[in-house]
Amino acid sequence: MRATKSSGSATAAGLLAIVLWSSMVGMIRLVTDSLGAIGGAAMIYSCCAILLSVTVGWPKFKDFSRTYLVTGAVMFAAYEVCFALAIGLADTPRQAIEVGIVNYLWPSLTVVFAIVFAGQKASRLILPGIVLSVVGIAVVLGGDAGLDVAGTVDNVRSNPLSYGLAFAGAVIWSGYCTVTKMFANGNNGITPFFVLTAVAFWCMYLSSGREPMHLSFTAIAATVVAACAIGFGYALWNVGILRGNMTLLAAVSYFTPVLSAAFSSSMLATALGLTFWVGTAVVCLGAILCWWATRGPKAPVEVSEEVGSLDEQSIEEQFLDETSIDELTGVRSLLGTRVECVVTIASDRRSAPRVPIDVGSGS
Repeated sequence: MRATKSSGSATAAGLLAIVLWSSMVGMIRLVTDSLGAIGGAAMIYSCCAILLSVTVGWPKFKDFSRTYLVTGAVMFAAYEVCFALAIGLADTPRQAIEVGIVNYLWPSLTVVFAIVFAGQKASRLILPGIVLSVVGIAVVLGGDAGLDVAGTVDNVRSNPLSYGLAFAGAVIWSGYCTVTKMFANGNNGITPFFVLTAVAFWCMYLSSGREPMHLSFTAIAATVVAACAIGFGYALWNVGILRGNMTLLAAVSYFTPVLSAAFSSSMLATALGLTFWVGTAVVCLGAILCWWATRGPKAPVEVSEEVGSLDEQSIEEQFLDETSIDELTGVRSLLGTRVECVVTIASDRRSAPRVPIDVGSGS
């Protein structure tokens, strides 16, 4: 009973992390409206780096491969710069929400990168999944007209930098996920990576025209809340994937675009039409199909022949489902997190050493 309650609480923590991350687009926009696109982002990521230093801590760099430490850090910082600036440089609140949806091309692109560069197996569902993701983005960018190629092109031309940064961010993050999956070896560099991102933003701010920061209670409060949403989001997610229902968390995470649009619409007081929601739903469906296309057959592994009591918690499943681990590859927030599972030896009813299972990466 205690193990069940613990698992339920951990799953709830993971779900709360998804909710917190869904508020990022709206929060970043509120901050950048007062502090500027670059200055506001610098403030957010500085606060977040401090918070992560406390909640997640610093890793041991000697355990990192040089490839992951250098390439991963650069790609992570580049993605966050593209993501934050795409939102901050948007001309209108609606456009900020739209570029946020464009960014959610990354789940589908991550699967494509995994197939091309990491040898990931996939079924034919990958093709309709990619098509639906692209069509969904086109519907969102088409405005009230829906799937309108001319309208989509005109919309992108109105602010090519913002939309371009959002798309570049999706591509970069997909590459980062692949690099993490291949070279992280279970190490989590999220804290130093956020510090690097904050330093990059401050360098950009100091080397630019130093746009004025209009400090106010609302701006400061939004900055702190945005940093907490990111920092506590990572901390809660770690709890969720270590002790919660990973399959449920992976499935819910693919509906983040809908949650993000809903939060952003409320926080930015921007009405979104039916076509926008349809397009967002299609993007989610495309991502889910891409994820489903990578699900392989279950590989049962016998854990014990008889039920034995455990000191820490009871094991409810008698097999390890590799698919339930692989399905988390596309979840942005994993960032090379190491998941440890306990294998029980029934003969003496003791817990064997914890076996680290790298579940890959995936904000």
